[in-house]
Amino acid sequence: MTNEETGPTWADEDWDALAASFDDEPDHGLREPEVRRAWAARLRSWLPGRASDVLDLGCGTGSLSLLAAEQGHRVTGVDSSPAMVDLARAKLAGRDAVFLVGDAGAPPVGEQRFDVVLVRHVLWALPDPGRALRHWRELLRPGGRFVLVEGVWGTLGPVGIPATRLTGLLAPLAGDVRVDRLSGDALLWGRDVPDERYAVVAVTSAGTP
Repeated sequence: MTNEETGPTWADEDWDALAASFDDEPDHGLREPEVRRAWAARLRSWLPGRASDVLDLGCGTGSLSLLAAEQGHRVTGVDSSPAMVDLARAKLAGRDAVFLVGDAGAPPVGEQRFDVVLVRHVLWALPDPGRALRHWRELLRPGGRFVLVEGVWGTLGPVGIPATRLTGLLAPLAGDVRVDRLSGDALLWGRDVPDERYAVVAVTSAGTP
């Protein structure tokens, strides 16, 4: 997504070509200390308090993966761009983290299961968000959780997924669904934002999936 006014271009992007400059956006690279602290605090409130296995889908250059690893979690990141994955591997060198090239909608993790599926600004662009969520649910251990950061961007031709739609898709999959509104927290984005931005934390049943 490059133009918030004219609509989605996500599927057409050459993410390998964009990888080198991807972290220049404040909320991508988290290079500014205040932005980094804001995301770290939010992530701490969304992730389990104990060390957990986190699957970061559409991980990009690994900025959220790094925050999760710094908070004691074990991270597996998946992204379709080899260049993004290379940068993530370098960013988390020496950490308890593994990065794979693959489709976020159907990540190549085999029989491995996780405590958290973490996804930021990816679900809205998948062709069938409901199907992706159902598949991701199968990758969670009993009592695991989704942490989904999404939104609706643009004014002339809005794109994204509203919180009401996402919570509806999650209703059959998780018993405890919470929405945190993020639009008013300028520190997260490095600027004021006028559109809908939010995080959904959805905890699944402790029973067998």
